[in-house]
Amino acid sequence: MTTGRIQGKVRIVGAGLIGTSIGLALTKLGTDVVLEDSSPGNVRLASDYGAGVPAGSNDQPALIVVCVPPDVTARVVSAELAAFPNAIVTDVASVKSSILDEIAATGADLTRYVGSHPMAGREKGGASSGRADIFIGRPWVIAENPQTSAAAIKAVEELALDLQSTPVRMSPLEHDHAVALVSHVPQLVSSLLASRLIGASGVELAGQGLRDTVRIAASDPKLWVQILGANSTEVVSILDDYSKDLNQVIDALRDVSKAGSLATIDQTIANGNRGVEQIPGKHGSRNSQFSAYVVMIDDRPGELARLLTEIGEIGINVEDLKLEHSPGAPIGLVELQVLPNVGEKLMNDLQVRGWRFA
Repeated sequence: MTTGRIQGKVRIVGAGLIGTSIGLALTKLGTDVVLEDSSPGNVRLASDYGAGVPAGSNDQPALIVVCVPPDVTARVVSAELAAFPNAIVTDVASVKSSILDEIAATGADLTRYVGSHPMAGREKGGASSGRADIFIGRPWVIAENPQTSAAAIKAVEELALDLQSTPVRMSPLEHDHAVALVSHVPQLVSSLLASRLIGASGVELAGQGLRDTVRIAASDPKLWVQILGANSTEVVSILDDYSKDLNQVIDALRDVSKAGSLATIDQTIANGNRGVEQIPGKHGSRNSQFSAYVVMIDDRPGELARLLTEIGEIGINVEDLKLEHSPGAPIGLVELQVLPNVGEKLMNDLQVRGWRFA
């Protein structure tokens, strides 16, 4: 029995991380999912994980989701539109304008095509990394073209809602500028910083700040070459402004005794504070102010679960959590963020239960 909104069969082309994850989520809802990939091995692996069954020659899908690398997305979308004249086709590529232009140039039926982009993923790709829950609570951009039919938009929005994402409508150009700012440039900045660690001394001193900043530097280089190449205009525009800001800070640090240097540094950090406040927090709200408490736990199985269980018994909701291991010591540091009015109770009750705070 199907419990999702999508009626009919869904065909997923590309059995990598995103394609497999979509398949896993839809099959849990009882949706009939078929898988296609240029690699039969990828299809078998995704199918073994439960993301769907291999596509057949007589399939008549209602919705097709193209999950292939950006440099072949337009070609595959055009082929799917031609092969299945009654199906609605979307793609999940992280760039939209150039792909739309390529599809339009083929003369494909744009009324049945709507570009989309789930703002979700992991550092590692492939079917084995697929997870049904990676879309939960994440934005899913619907970037329709002027010819897109209302039925096509509705079908892709239903897909996003079935996967518990939040549909967000944007034009392809708005999307490409936005992802350059919040995804593509951060990837480059993270990779550039991480590359400075090669052969560097003192890396053993690294704390959570560095780990947070370079986490996404572990991403797939081949995929990012395609993404950055396809959205280079928007990325360069932001990097030009970033370069100007960086050069101002470098000049200020080069001679901190010069008039205005310390003010430049101060303003840079202050602007960073203001920028962080713009990022939506829990439930999409901004400026969420939580109190942070760091609990020390022994680095052995079950300790984190015991801590969270006891917090639940106390009756306090944890708004956010970060886990860091203390270098060279057999302990973990758990940063708990809670509402300010319950922070003192959290600390007192946990201390009574024998927990130590850093």
